[in-house]
Amino acid sequence: MYKRIQELNLSSQETCFFWGPRQAGKSTLLKMLFPQAIRYDLLLSTEYQRLLREPKLIREQCLAAELDANSQRDPIIIDEIQKLPVLLDEVHWLMENKGLRFILCGSSARKLKRGQVNLLGGRAIRYELYPLVFPEIPDFSLIKALNSGLIPRHYDGDKPERLIQSYVGDYLKEEIAAEALTRNIPAFSRFLEVAALSNGEILNYTNIARECGVSSPTVKEYFQILEDTLIGRQLPAFQKRKKRRLIASPKFYFFDLSPVIYLTRRGKVVQGSELFGRAFEHYMWMEIMAHSSYSELFYPISYWRTASGFEVDFILGDHEIVIEVKSTELASTTHLKGLRRFKEEYTVRRSILVSLDSKPRKTEDQIEILPWQEFLKQLWGGEVI
Repeated sequence: MYKRIQELNLSSQETCFFWGPRQAGKSTLLKMLFPQAIRYDLLLSTEYQRLLREPKLIREQCLAAELDANSQRDPIIIDEIQKLPVLLDEVHWLMENKGLRFILCGSSARKLKRGQVNLLGGRAIRYELYPLVFPEIPDFSLIKALNSGLIPRHYDGDKPERLIQSYVGDYLKEEIAAEALTRNIPAFSRFLEVAALSNGEILNYTNIARECGVSSPTVKEYFQILEDTLIGRQLPAFQKRKKRRLIASPKFYFFDLSPVIYLTRRGKVVQGSELFGRAFEHYMWMEIMAHSSYSELFYPISYWRTASGFEVDFILGDHEIVIEVKSTELASTTHLKGLRRFKEEYTVRRSILVSLDSKPRKTEDQIEILPWQEFLKQLWGGEVI
């Protein structure tokens, strides 16, 4: 069992929403942190049907146990809360009148966002759980991560290909398609494949719509579904223009490497290939995104690209830290062009090239070339931002 970084520290004082993709390890973590907690698991059909018929059962059981702010020890856990949003009215009443704390766990916020449901008056803290990250894995293997993804079950599996196939087939293509509220399931399935092929690239809704046989507004709605169900996120373009004309369209990354592995049918990732470079950049995005959340710094992340083609992969904060990712074993002047053009226009605190170099280096113009392991140690050690 992995020692996860996320510890839900404020759950001892506040009610929390706890979001994360399926199989990221939310339920396992909650059982480890709160083994004695009262728990309602809405994945159990009997539990779901019982509370669907009588949502007030939660309130009545808490009152029967004489629970209040003074007697409650662990938070009350409701797993897969998005399946039964009506329970939030009961939760709100118990918070207001009994001072009780809850952890409301789920894999999709879409129904809550779109369904005009009670979101507890903004009183609940939001936490997220991401796939495994570098400091959580003893003897971390980069090649294994790039080929299996970092969902715990996939990373640990002897045959991750079958697990990933099941995950994408059963979860993405069925449950997420159901969220699309569309009868055109073949178009949505095709969209998933095209989105995977576009992973980490600048979004062109018109081109994607043409390949899927649907309209551009439909494609935008499909991407919003992926974001609401925590399957991926857009990476916005850095917009503070000074001299050069900038690209304004966002990029899109899936939450983990595993959906991309399956949907693109890309085969095994080997070092030195184009696939390795793309997967390596995706993996670094995953680490940075998770760090922004787990560190509670919540710094913005963006990318920079000029109309003439100069690009920097990740801008952290308000251009304080700029990061380029290259899967080369010997970074050269060619790999530094984007960072140097960015430094010509903006004042930066650190400019970093993350690579497969064996040892750290620093150029005369203060660009740091860091081996990926050193970069991740600094990132999670609080030394980057």
